Amino acid sequence: MFGKLISSSLNRCGNNGTSFGKTRFNSVSKPSNSQKRCLNVHEYQSQGLMKQYGINVPAGSAATTPDEAEKIAEALHTQDLVIKAQVLAGGRGLGVFQESGLKGGVQLCTSPKQIRQYAEKMLGSTLVTKQTGAQGRLVNKVLVATRHFLRREAYFAILLDRTYQGPVMVASSQGGMDIEKVAHENPNAIVKEPFALDKGPTPAQTERIARAMGFPDERIAQVQQQINNIFKLYVEKEVTLIEVNPLAETSNGEVMCMDAKISFDENSLFRQKDIHAMEDPSQKDPREAEAAKSDLNYIGLDGDIGCLVNGAGLAMATMDIIKLHGGSPANFLDVGGGATQKQVTNAVKILSDDPKVKVILINIFGGIMRCDIIALGLIAAVKELSLKIPLIVRLQGTNVAEAKKLMTDSGLRIISSDDLDVAAQKAVNAVQILKIAEDAKLDVTFQLDL
Repeated sequence: MFGKLISSSLNRCGNNGTSFGKTRFNSVSKPSNSQKRCLNVHEYQSQGLMKQYGINVPAGSAATTPDEAEKIAEALHTQDLVIKAQVLAGGRGLGVFQESGLKGGVQLCTSPKQIRQYAEKMLGSTLVTKQTGAQGRLVNKVLVATRHFLRREAYFAILLDRTYQGPVMVASSQGGMDIEKVAHENPNAIVKEPFALDKGPTPAQTERIARAMGFPDERIAQVQQQINNIFKLYVEKEVTLIEVNPLAETSNGEVMCMDAKISFDENSLFRQKDIHAMEDPSQKDPREAEAAKSDLNYIGLDGDIGCLVNGAGLAMATMDIIKLHGGSPANFLDVGGGATQKQVTNAVKILSDDPKVKVILINIFGGIMRCDIIALGLIAAVKELSLKIPLIVRLQGTNVAEAKKLMTDSGLRIISSDDLDVAAQKAVNAVQILKIAEDAKLDVTFQLDL
């Protein structure tokens, strides 16, 4: 139930990341010609934004060196400290550093000296979590902050939901834990409150949410103010998701956002230049970063059949058919309806640069996207890259006859099929042949038919 609510908001998000805390949800979609990704920023960056909007967050700053981390800890004038590795991935607390074997990207400390010791082990090291994959993420910064002792922990989020056709507040009294697990085991613990985006939540709504989160009467007004401030940030910075977990009451009675995730709509970044400047390219999959430069919607997967398709629905169907025939797609790549020859060439280059990709399957249904443009891009890519891996092409639609003639006249070995099912089977067959040849330490030269 709750998973569906979250995914409806995040359907437009690309790669996940964490910002100001934990990340739990990832999915992809591309409903239009332009990319529809979500930009995620680091925890320390989210903290800075939230402070600007009067949202209470723990005192602290980011450091890039052990010396700087120690000085920040000294300036906090407390023995209750925490140091957090800054990577765009969830599960940091249970993560492991590849180089040192240190367990936990979040460590509780009691002195600036201890902060320095952990910073030495974290900075410049690779943190592997349940969301990073085996390759992990490089830690370039750590957040040093005051540690707080909490009386109660709640969950609060604002997101867009298709069911309600607008924004929804989501809350639970069971914060500080995996909210999807809470929703699965105790769905009644999740409260949802839709509201009008142009007006914001009403006082009655914010009070209901505050009480649903379990805050006592003397804290309701504080919680309502924090919710209003969070909503203001949500609207003014064009946020797609803001998820606070936990929204807590500290031991001194202060309502504070201890940990949160903020995702921004990338399509709004031409207006939100300060947010765009926060992007950390070092945290992106290099393939996705390269695709973004060419305005291509790319998500890396773990398979060995590279996919180049126009349209998100057709891309998903292509991956499904590959799986149906026993293959495994290496990516989601949607060139959209207005791709240029250069974009197509760059798309093929991105796929061919992936060492896992053994075969490339192109599936184009030409409507707005002309098949001859695709053909010209493919021919240019094969010639420019001296492409050696099999290229299997299925083209239908606008200017398909011209496209086929271009490919035939090029003299290049491009395997063609008018039927997607046949094309997918050929791609799977090619991978199987290559794997057998690799095991036998043989070279393979493909003819046009498989």
